[in-house]
Amino acid sequence: MTSRLKKLPRVPRLRAVHPHTNGSALPAVGLVKLDLGAGRHPKEGFLGVDAIKFPETAYVVDLAKPPWPWPDSSIDEVNSSHFVEHLDFNRHNPERVRFMNELWRVLKPGAKATIVTPHWCSNRAYGDFTHADKPVAEMFFYYISREWRKREAPHTDIEFNPQGFSCDFAATWGHSFGPELAQRAQEYQTFALQNYKEAALDLVATLTAQK
Repeated sequence: MTSRLKKLPRVPRLRAVHPHTNGSALPAVGLVKLDLGAGRHPKEGFLGVDAIKFPETAYVVDLAKPPWPWPDSSIDEVNSSHFVEHLDFNRHNPERVRFMNELWRVLKPGAKATIVTPHWCSNRAYGDFTHADKPVAEMFFYYISREWRKREAPHTDIEFNPQGFSCDFAATWGHSFGPELAQRAQEYQTFALQNYKEAALDLVATLTAQK
């Protein structure tokens, strides 16, 4: 049965449909903020996107299977919390690479995406059996910069690898901490990150689409 979206304000509709949305109409113009892999808890002010049709889901999309149903340079902002770690990241099935390429494609020039994943040194990264075998680490975000990639790791770029990165992001990142560390000085937090397991809860990255 074809699903229908509830009426959402300030989001004009396209007549065309996309197979990944179960026939749902898509936004064409206007301010569009997406929460990718939102599950039952999309961020306030964002439209929830998930492969499962929850009551809170605005768009049913399998984000591991490009192309996504939004036009190039059409999205104003993206949030994705505790989703990317579920995507495979290996030479046989580089789902995270495809995710980043599609994310870059649909974001407007200069638009930002916030990506939150469990920190790789936290047991929270390993408890869910649907997480991919490789947790997300800080080094991952170097590769989504075209300038860095072309210079340091050209074998991961689409120019030389058909499964490689085509995206170009400027990335910054930080960490979320539990109550005890959150109140400590930054110097101590840095020391704890470098020396103690379970120091950080999450890795929080802000990506800016460079086009």
